[in-house]
Amino acid sequence: METKQPVPRAILVGIQLPGVDDANHAASIAELSRLVKTLGYEVVGTLSQKRDALDGATVLGKGRLGELSAMTGGTGSVGSMAAPSRSKARDRFEDAGERPAAPEADRDGDGPPGLEFVIVDHEISPSQARNLERATGAQVLDRTGVIVEIFHRHARSREAKLQVEMARLQYVFPRLRETSGGGGRQSGVGAGESDIDLDRRKIRDRRAELKQQLDAIQRDDEQRRSARRDQLRVALVGYTNAGKSSLMRALTGSDVLVADQLFATLDTTVRALRPETTPRILVSDTVGFIKKLPHDLVASFRSTLAEALDASLLLFVVDASDATYEAQLEVTHAVLRETGADDLPSRLILNKADRLDEADRLALQAKHPDAILLSTISPADVAALHETIVAFFELAMVEDQLTLPYAKQGLLGDIYGHVRVLSEEFDVAGRILRVRGLPGAIAGLRKTLAAS
Repeated sequence: METKQPVPRAILVGIQLPGVDDANHAASIAELSRLVKTLGYEVVGTLSQKRDALDGATVLGKGRLGELSAMTGGTGSVGSMAAPSRSKARDRFEDAGERPAAPEADRDGDGPPGLEFVIVDHEISPSQARNLERATGAQVLDRTGVIVEIFHRHARSREAKLQVEMARLQYVFPRLRETSGGGGRQSGVGAGESDIDLDRRKIRDRRAELKQQLDAIQRDDEQRRSARRDQLRVALVGYTNAGKSSLMRALTGSDVLVADQLFATLDTTVRALRPETTPRILVSDTVGFIKKLPHDLVASFRSTLAEALDASLLLFVVDASDATYEAQLEVTHAVLRETGADDLPSRLILNKADRLDEADRLALQAKHPDAILLSTISPADVAALHETIVAFFELAMVEDQLTLPYAKQGLLGDIYGHVRVLSEEFDVAGRILRVRGLPGAIAGLRKTLAAS
């Protein structure tokens, strides 16, 4: 009989900085709690402090640091800068193959049984993390470390795994430090290097290797996107857990993963809109966003977000039942501005309407009269969105005429695949087709017919 692994327990730490009101601070802590629970940790407490800035050494002030240390069983003292000792918490995670992407804990004791983590709702420096670990006797992760670890666990495709590994190495690199074994010199290849120098060189080499592999994958992706460039494309974008994958499944009938957790989807999926239209409309599901999304992750997933950049229509999906949906929408706009996709045609989708009462529905419709309020579990709502998407592309379509010579009838499938054929006639020149489609698609077909 297998021994059940104990659930790691964590305490959340948040600093309320100037300009952040109580509601936004509480929302950020609540979101961090969901992130930590996504990792499978139990949140046992929260400690907050209002400060003008994070303490440069320990994040918190002395008083709050003492409170935190009392909760974790630590000494409350930063203590010596000597090399850290191993922690039982870290050993247990390494044995289970679940090593978090964070620095090793500097601690002499283990604190109360099972209380192993302090999670800070900010990006903190390696020295701040080390000092907190010495004072609390717990392993310290910041918000970035939690998100990177979630990405690591949820990556499925080869590209996503490479992208996440690149981001993890970016995160770990400045946090490397000597182990308790000391920084002895190495022999053989790289002689004269200390342990930490060797580790840094290995990370640099691995990052270069990952970049080469990602560049090759991204070239293939670019070729696939180029092949779809004349097709009609919609991209679903939005905050993590806003319901993009549920909407993707409802619109396309695909079996994409749907889970009520943060960052369930990291891989871009492209499927045809169902019921199918002529020409086909492709729908892309993209990675979700979150406040304080690490820049390294945004950079790593830039190729994935290129699907949004290449789309003709963006559907901004928000969880209308979440009181912070407007802040979440702004985060989505901010990330897309980084990729240059924020100025594309778009529609706002107020999702999860089934969780709203009638008064909330009316208030949302009054506030966002051009938005689409829907629930993915309502066939009528999904059908109405389907019609809206089709109508958007219809407005951009034109009618034209193509002549397909009898000697080139093999291209008939390409024509039917890219435009809607309204009528066919025959004369001595060949098949005369009256078509409706996007101007670019029609121009491409005419160029193909002329070159064949």
